[in-house]
Amino acid sequence: MRSLPTKLLALLCAATTVLGCKSDSRPPIPPPTQPPQTPDKLHVPSPDWRDQIIYFVMTDRFANGDPSNDNQGAGEFNPADGAKYSGGDLKGLLERLDYIQGLGATTVWITPPVANQWWDPLVNYGGYHGYWARHFTQVDPHLGTLEDYQRLSRALHGRGMYLVQDVVLNHMANCFRYTSYDPADVTANVVRNTGAKPECGPTQAPFDQWDPTNPTHRQASIFHWTPTIADYGDSNQERNWQLADLDDLNTENPVVATALRDSYAYWLREVGVDGFRVDTVFYVPQDFFKDFLHSQDANHPGILTQARSLGQEGFLAFGEGFASDKPFEDTASRKVASYMKDPNTGEDLLTGMLHFPLYRTAGDVFARGMPTSQLGHRLMHSQALFARPHLMPTFLDNHDVDRFLSGGSEAALRQALLFMMTVPGIPVLYYGTEQGFTEQRAAMFQAGYGSGGKDRFDTTAPLYTLIQELTTLRKTNAVFRRGVPTVLRQNDARGGVFAYKMEGEGQVAFVVFNTSDEETLLDNLPTGLADGSELKLAASLGAGASDVHVGRGGTLSLRLPARAAQVFLPTGRVTPPPTETARITLNNVSGGTVTGDFELSGTATGVSTFKVVVDGALGTASTVTVAANGTWSTPINVAGMVDPTIQHSLVAWAEQPQVFSGTLTFKVNRTFVTLLTHDDPAEDDVGPEGRYHYPTDSTWGENRQGDLRRVTLRGSGNVLKLELQTNRVTTVWNPQNGFDHVAFTVFIDVPGRTGLTVMPQQNASVPAGMAWDYRVRVHGWSNTLFASSGASATNEGTPFSPAAAIAVDVAASTVTLTLPGELFAGLTTLSGAKVYVTTWDYDGGYRQLVPTAEQWKFWGGDGATDPIVLDDTPVLTVP
Repeated sequence: MRSLPTKLLALLCAATTVLGCKSDSRPPIPPPTQPPQTPDKLHVPSPDWRDQIIYFVMTDRFANGDPSNDNQGAGEFNPADGAKYSGGDLKGLLERLDYIQGLGATTVWITPPVANQWWDPLVNYGGYHGYWARHFTQVDPHLGTLEDYQRLSRALHGRGMYLVQDVVLNHMANCFRYTSYDPADVTANVVRNTGAKPECGPTQAPFDQWDPTNPTHRQASIFHWTPTIADYGDSNQERNWQLADLDDLNTENPVVATALRDSYAYWLREVGVDGFRVDTVFYVPQDFFKDFLHSQDANHPGILTQARSLGQEGFLAFGEGFASDKPFEDTASRKVASYMKDPNTGEDLLTGMLHFPLYRTAGDVFARGMPTSQLGHRLMHSQALFARPHLMPTFLDNHDVDRFLSGGSEAALRQALLFMMTVPGIPVLYYGTEQGFTEQRAAMFQAGYGSGGKDRFDTTAPLYTLIQELTTLRKTNAVFRRGVPTVLRQNDARGGVFAYKMEGEGQVAFVVFNTSDEETLLDNLPTGLADGSELKLAASLGAGASDVHVGRGGTLSLRLPARAAQVFLPTGRVTPPPTETARITLNNVSGGTVTGDFELSGTATGVSTFKVVVDGALGTASTVTVAANGTWSTPINVAGMVDPTIQHSLVAWAEQPQVFSGTLTFKVNRTFVTLLTHDDPAEDDVGPEGRYHYPTDSTWGENRQGDLRRVTLRGSGNVLKLELQTNRVTTVWNPQNGFDHVAFTVFIDVPGRTGLTVMPQQNASVPAGMAWDYRVRVHGWSNTLFASSGASATNEGTPFSPAAAIAVDVAASTVTLTLPGELFAGLTTLSGAKVYVTTWDYDGGYRQLVPTAEQWKFWGGDGATDPIVLDDTPVLTVP
């Protein structure tokens, strides 16, 4: 056999060992060098979610990276119309990750990216939000492609950030509805949404079997053949009927359960999402979540089982249960808790739940000036009620409720943000909060809806820089992420001091607020530290804060400016306090009830004057002069104290030297008297010219919730109650304030002040003879009070607190608003005060008025020019 050429033999020997070649005298040729492999960041291990800060994005309204996908040619795209697509997409979001990460967020939560119903002609609204699915495993073309979504995931993971996807298990798009419902014949009275775009009905099997008039579809039972929910207190309707006409999935059907597991596991595998926010969980049986999350089916595993197989041991699945409690109640909180842990078996269900109860109470206290004891109750009870309070996302507003700034001041928002960053839970920042948004779903990008014609990605904006500071505070102090709170001081009577201690991870921190719009005194706060311990100021809102030292008895006393907040960390250093040289004592006995003003007296040594501070309010504190014999007395005015259940407190205080009396507690039992009654004509809820009609949806119908029948003004001291009786009070949509389908706007003219006549956002002016100083706007989910400063035809004015207290008597068809005495400060009588009341409805703004009949809009006028007034009173003047 001819031998191979030497060079060829060497090459062959270098390439393989099977030839049995021996090396010649030259060294073998090394294999080519391979470039280092970059790990694929599509799938990464789960983080400790206690350490995360979430930024929640409505994708269509955030950033537009690819204008070519904006318009899909179905008439669904129009950035000038809030009901239609604006153009935001996944590429735009990818391009703005520097902005989000710079804020301090570590996780991005996006609204559902799945293929959606683009336009629903039955409600004249679009599916830009993502919650009207027609295919659970396709990316909606308005948002981009699967590859775009994967690029976003990899980019987030490459930054050490994470991705949460919104998912829906309860329903799909609105493809059919009932004009009337006969459970014995579910084929009767069906309206098929044949005009829906891009098509009528889901395209994904088995969800494509959606038509109750089709025998094969009915037999498959993929959906419940039911109408829209009429009574949210009926558990059968809540679980099995349609939410706002959206086709209700039959999750009890194993075929449906399997298809949902497979559909959402797809996003884990293909995109590497790190968590789910689960929409509308109250409308799905609790047992379903055991299957959806934990199923051990080898071919169709549960989501948490699937996640573990991908290395995600701590996959986050938190639910949305839209429920909140009245002050000091926990019924709704217990319902929320039951979706985290089965109350009967103790089995784990969802990892966490959006903390709606805390959302409401935080808004009431910070934005609406309610007593801080309400927040103390909610914070502490949350630790006991919820299985995993540190894994409950906390938030201040979102896409389904009013923006915080639509009724609260920026100073209140700053406090609420600091609170959210220093208590247990996963903080959620709703996009645009850092830019001061007031519009619920406005766009961040120039061409989008409600943007004002400019991009909103300003990293120098005051709220953006504040949030940067607060996220840094949380990240650098584990006590705020993983610690446990103890409330140290709260105010039972009003806004003011709220103080708590956080302990954990070897740290202690003290957080102190003054939620009032006036200066407040914090007296003798127990810290548990040694006398003279130094507290380093770690963060503050407002001027004048500094490091402080604990006083005698381990107590802390501070003068807190209006809307101040201070965070302190002990340093371990101690400076003994000076010897006590003065004393103030009280003669009165605590715990009694008074019916009016009373005399406070006592003795004092070492001081010639001091202040008596009632309920912490320094702004209205009276100055007392001590007599030569060391005795003193002063009258205590209780004109604004009207709730007999509230415990008030007072303390005598001399700033120099720093000395306090003991604390006196008391209650006030006053009587309200009727000042005026106005009987309003029936069925005049048709607008100023008699042309208006209610929306055609049956939940209005003959209820005529906006038809005022009687308005009664009652007073006690300088506190005014408005009893607003209408044709009928309804609670169709389970409203947190106890009534729905009507909004009351009340204008108050305080004697001796100069006000305005324009009615903001109502295309009208108040009647002749009055000019309003304060304006109340309340409906089922909001309670706002504005001063007339800064108000205009479009601007509601300056937020004012405390807001009105709301009480509802459904049987008597009456909503009662109690207006705080602060509105009439300086007056000893309500005589001459004027009130004007109007009705309409509110849904992220006054409900639209259109020329012709629609399901969810008032009709019979032009909303751009005609008065937004359904029914009203004349000007009511207190005699």
